[in-house]
Amino acid sequence: MIVGQSHWTKESGWKNIPDFALTTDIVFVFADDEFLQTENCYQDLRSAYPKAHIIGCSSSGSISGVRIFDQVVIATAVKLEKSSVRISTVDYDASKNAFDLGKQLIEELSAPDLKHIFVLSDGQLVNGSELANGLNSKGYPITGGLAGDGTRFGKTWVIGDDSAKNGRIVALGFYGDVIIKSGCFSGWEEFGPERIITKSAGNIVYEIDNQPALSLYKKYLGEQSSELPASGLKFPLSIQSNKKEQSVIRTLLAINESENSLTFAGDVPEGYICKLMRTNLDNLIEHAGLAANAASPVSKDLSGLCLVVSCVGRRLVMGQLTEEELEEVQNKVGPNTLLAGFYSYGELAPFSDVLMCQLHNQTMTLTTIYE
Repeated sequence: MIVGQSHWTKESGWKNIPDFALTTDIVFVFADDEFLQTENCYQDLRSAYPKAHIIGCSSSGSISGVRIFDQVVIATAVKLEKSSVRISTVDYDASKNAFDLGKQLIEELSAPDLKHIFVLSDGQLVNGSELANGLNSKGYPITGGLAGDGTRFGKTWVIGDDSAKNGRIVALGFYGDVIIKSGCFSGWEEFGPERIITKSAGNIVYEIDNQPALSLYKKYLGEQSSELPASGLKFPLSIQSNKKEQSVIRTLLAINESENSLTFAGDVPEGYICKLMRTNLDNLIEHAGLAANAASPVSKDLSGLCLVVSCVGRRLVMGQLTEEELEEVQNKVGPNTLLAGFYSYGELAPFSDVLMCQLHNQTMTLTTIYE
């Protein structure tokens, strides 16, 4: 496997196109810049990488090595030597649920030598929980994430061998002699009383403990409630069906003042136990290291790629220290593994002890690829 990165800025255009561009198999492209949404962006990439599958999405910050960029398009090229890839895409359709869309993607990629699937999805229109359930229909290992839009919470965009589209989902299947591992950890801690989701529909919560959900959330956030929904990224919700099940984290995406409701990145079912969460910087960095340990290669002499999908909420909390979690990941996976990725509205991955993919929020989710 050979990997390399090129960058686009408004001032200088594309720089550092790798010398193996003409034979590249995959290009991953991430950006928090409107240029990603244009036809010119895709056509530039298609001209530079004529044989490659090109996939990517809008971000809340794009990762190149141990640095984070805004207003920069980062394209990571991969030339495979022992394995192959295929892609499948679907577009959001209000007449179909996300479960069916996920199932359709997997059926199109299914094959005896399919080793892993990496998925990028629209981060606003698509219900990530339903999508994960549909993706699990064949039992393949799956990781990925939901596209971001900074803290604007507007439209998100996905590229799948075509110019970027709102509402798109793309799945990339890896086949043959390839080694792919993943790690997913958070570092957030529960606080406050245990409560019950008493009224919800899908990913919209109307009542918690029979109280209006938005009013309760504002009470906890205090002065920061004036900055909702962005400030809600700093206080996610932990949910679990019962105390024996492992909890998952849900990030706030939107509020509705007239309905006094909260909209999260994934389903928050009625009857689930919930608690607010908070963290400290040391915990986030430590858990980024745990994710890297789980995804690290057997030998650090191997050259490969680490796809990083980290939640925008982590970036908001960590501020100028955000790159420290990337440095922790780089130290764990070794200098021969190139880091690329984005800050997301949701992460797709299994827990370390569970095979099935789930939607997560506020995690550091890593996918390492080696041959």
